[in-house]
Amino acid sequence: MKSILTVLAAGLAAGAIFASHAKLPPPPPKSDAEKAAEAEKAAATKAKESEALGKAIDRVVANAKKNGKAGPAAMDGKK
Repeated sequence: MKSILTVLAAGLAAGAIFASHAKLPPPPPKSDAEKAAEAEKAAATKAKESEALGKAIDRVVANAKKNGKAGPAAMDGKK
């Protein structure tokens, strides 16, 4: 019984190894509509991230001005 389980476990491990090295077929080529939709989505994401970055920079500048830590001299580590 023990040898059957050993052989079965070895076969299962070998099958898993062989399956992990199998090649998948290439994905079908994208149509022009799919490419356009993907480009539009990327542009919208870039615009949204750019807007968020601008708002974050504005918050940092406002906080630095409010606390009197504006300018390169404030970056010397002096508090």
